[in-house]
Amino acid sequence: MLIVTGSIAARADTIDELRQASLEHVARSRAEPGCIEHGVAIDANDGLRLVFFERWADRAALDAHFKVPASRAFAALAGRLAAHAPDLALYEASELSLR
Repeated sequence: MLIVTGSIAARADTIDELRQASLEHVARSRAEPGCIEHGVAIDANDGLRLVFFERWADRAALDAHFKVPASRAFAALAGRLAAHAPDLALYEASELSLR
C-alpha cells in the first residue's frame, strides 16, 4: 500500500476556491480504482493550509491517478492558487494487525 501526504498553503484571496476544488478532487479520486482513502482537511493551526491524506492499493493505481486529466487540472489550479509550491510525500507501507 502507498500513503501520500500533502499540503497546500493558500492565500487569503484563494482559500475558498482552493478548498472547493480540493473537495471536488477528493470526491472524484475516491471513485478511482485502487483508491483506498482520499481526504482533505483544513489545518487546525493554520486556516489557510489544506492537508491531504491518501492511501492507494499500489503504485500502478497511484500512477493512473496522476495521469487522469482531472487530476492534472487540479494540480495546475492548486499551483496557481497556492501561496507557494505544494508539499507532497509518498510512503510505502504495510498494514499491521494489533490483535
